Amino acid sequence: PQSKLMIALLDNCAMFIYFAGSIRAGRADAVIYSKLVGILKQYGTVLTEHVGNPSLSSSGEQKDEKYIHDRDVKMLQQSDVLVAEVTQPSLGVGYEIGRAVAMNKRILCLFRPESGRSLSAMVRGAHNGNSFVVKNYEEAEAEGILKDYFTPKVS
Repeated sequence: PQSKLMIALLDNCAMFIYFAGSIRAGRADAVIYSKLVGILKQYGTVLTEHVGNPSLSSSGEQKDEKYIHDRDVKMLQQSDVLVAEVTQPSLGVGYEIGRAVAMNKRILCLFRPESGRSLSAMVRGAHNGNSFVVKNYEEAEAEGILKDYFTPKVS
């Protein structure tokens, strides 16, 4: 007999995923975000699917900033896990990660070293291999990394 927790983990509707990626700091990775959101949908409901919309410009949504902040914090509170693509440095993504840490959320940060950028020590140094995971990746590896992260480990 499976435990209720295992059933909940296997039920896509039970997992709420907050995806974070750069908007105002630059949309050069928007196509990658779109692919990641598509993969993440296999594992649950992506609350911030709009971040992966390639037509969203670096101007962001045409909504009041307080509204955006409050809505996104509420979605972060509702989420089970934060997945952040952190290759493009973004104050907003860093803020979301910090809020997720304070809320004791599971966090997965994905970084592409071939970008030539260096990941902030405040992100890389938070890696604990459990509740806060930082993974270097190439685009072709994303699906496997996400599958490994979201597949329950049987011991």
